[in-house]
Amino acid sequence: MPPRHSGALALLAVLLLAGCNPTSGSTAGAPSGNPAPLGSSTTTPKSHPAGAIPVGAGPQSKYTVAPQPPAGSCHYRYDKGEPLPDLACTPGAISPAVTQANIGSTICRKSGYTGGIRPPESVTGKEKRANAASYGYTGSLSDAEYDHDISLQLGGDPNDPRNLWVEPPDPGHKAGAGVNNAKDPVETKLHTAVCNGKITLAQAQQAIITDWSTALAQLGLG
Repeated sequence: MPPRHSGALALLAVLLLAGCNPTSGSTAGAPSGNPAPLGSSTTTPKSHPAGAIPVGAGPQSKYTVAPQPPAGSCHYRYDKGEPLPDLACTPGAISPAVTQANIGSTICRKSGYTGGIRPPESVTGKEKRANAASYGYTGSLSDAEYDHDISLQLGGDPNDPRNLWVEPPDPGHKAGAGVNNAKDPVETKLHTAVCNGKITLAQAQQAIITDWSTALAQLGLG
């Protein structure tokens, strides 16, 4: 006499050979074509929120000289010859005084915002010399800009050392001609787009710290 469970065992063997799996085979809602790799998304990636960027102290009634990274600890990056800051030294920092909700009364008002919060040269001059040592910059300081990575007109913090770097001249810049960087018009175009509602403040801030030289293209603005 065959064992009591032989029929059940035979049925189980048939199911296994057929590749039956109670959790497989469902196609409801599955896209056609090759499936996306594990962990990937078929949606367009979103920009990181502004909260992912360091937050500084914001505008101060009196600024003091901020300590800079140790000499030689920062290293420029380059994109097609254009200088970019070291993300470890200069990740950018935003001002808590500027939000998407209040851009109309801060960065987008007609005049007076950036001039009213900018640290004096008596502070930034000392910081600039120290930051040049941080980056190992040995060129003329009169040709280099002590630049807000996230500009003041995009809600950048005025004097957080994480948001300031000695920006070298652009490729082909004539020595002794003074500061004239290609980053400045990018900042202005981003500011205009924010104030016109074409992009959000957070999108502009994230694009400028990622790579200012490609920020406009990233956001479909140029």
